[in-house]
Amino acid sequence: MLDIRTATSHFPGIGRYVTNLASALAEQLRPDERLTLLGHPAQIERFVAEQRASVISLLCDDSPFTLQQQWRIPQLLRAQRNTAAVSLYHSPYYLMPYRPGLPTVLTFYDLIPLRFPAYVSRRARMLFRFTAQMALCTARHVIAISEASRRDLLATFSVSPERVTAIPLAAEARFRPQPRAAVEHVLARYSLPAEFLLYVGSNKPHKNLVNLVHAYAALPPTAPLLLIAGPWDARHPDARQAAQQLGVSERVRFLGIVDDKDLPALYSGALAFVFPSRYEGFGLPVLEAMACGAPVACSNASSLPEVVGDAALLFDPNDVQALTEVMQRLIEDAALRQRLRESGLRRAGTFSWRRNASATLDIYRCMADIDA
Repeated sequence: MLDIRTATSHFPGIGRYVTNLASALAEQLRPDERLTLLGHPAQIERFVAEQRASVISLLCDDSPFTLQQQWRIPQLLRAQRNTAAVSLYHSPYYLMPYRPGLPTVLTFYDLIPLRFPAYVSRRARMLFRFTAQMALCTARHVIAISEASRRDLLATFSVSPERVTAIPLAAEARFRPQPRAAVEHVLARYSLPAEFLLYVGSNKPHKNLVNLVHAYAALPPTAPLLLIAGPWDARHPDARQAAQQLGVSERVRFLGIVDDKDLPALYSGALAFVFPSRYEGFGLPVLEAMACGAPVACSNASSLPEVVGDAALLFDPNDVQALTEVMQRLIEDAALRQRLRESGLRRAGTFSWRRNASATLDIYRCMADIDA
């Protein structure tokens, strides 16, 4: 059973993970296997309409965050186990029902609340640590979304290494180089110039946008527009304030949330993609950008080097001058951009949801054999 209750707009990253995983799992089931989804009626109806008959559903109106789930979900799972309908439960979030009554798999993403305590309340940090530790103790096996995430988990919590497997994420199939007409349509829709540097992601402090703006401000005034696309949290206005103070507010555009269907063309149209994050569990925007043929420069922090391999320019996220120099190279060197474009496409091709689901199924099957 895969819990898809987090497939909502409140969890864009986790929602994307769980829906892509569910689709890829459904395509690889053996004749004697079936995938059971636990979710809200609307989530289930949308998914089952697109999938094979091997996918069945259990409707559940409980949020993953209510106390009610602590007894409702285990009750439901035990009933399924008693009828041999379900053999394991996979939670894609660190809030797991207590004593679920089935062997469990947990997906673990990152340690942002603990790595950046200055930006998270003490209560939130304590709650994260407690609930994560409880979920990790409950889970028979844990899936980390990168080797860096796995190392963080093992260094922070009491978990046996053999219980944790790193299975990398992937870009969706729609992220691929777009035709020029599609790119021009999106550029016109957002009133964008032909050349621009692109960042996609939130403005949370660990994303390091203040350093990105400072590095950009050191470029010549003729540098292409810097486009910052993604959800804007008004609690963190520092990057916008920095652009105003440095006199580049006319050349740094904060686009806000971009329609998902426009992202592939936006990546494809970028002169280069720049990602200065100080910490990522995986770093999906970097992979999406490479899959769309954008030359990529990203920080050398956490999981990013393992995602990009040798297909991107790396820099220290705390070195503003180094970031300026990297952007200058990308702007001036067309041959470099072409090399990065080609190597990025090759690198992105090594990641797929089919591979992710296959590795996940291996864990499911191993657990089912042990429990048989």
